[in-house]
Amino acid sequence: MHKKFIALALAAIVLAGCDTLGESIGLGAGIGAAGAALVGGDPVTGAVVGAGAGYACDAGYICN
Repeated sequence: MHKKFIALALAAIVLAGCDTLGESIGLGAGIGAAGAALVGGDPVTGAVVGAGAGYACDAGYICN
């Protein structure tokens, strides 16, 4: 459980510093893949979910 919290906190901190849509999607995908690998999940699925979260954050759906 602690690993999931650390991965989510890291994702929030890194995505908060993104300036462009590309940065948000790219870093979201990278963090999603790393977070999935950290908790024993599929890195490809984590990358897809992370990229989607990066887009949603940049577009203002979940951030701002």
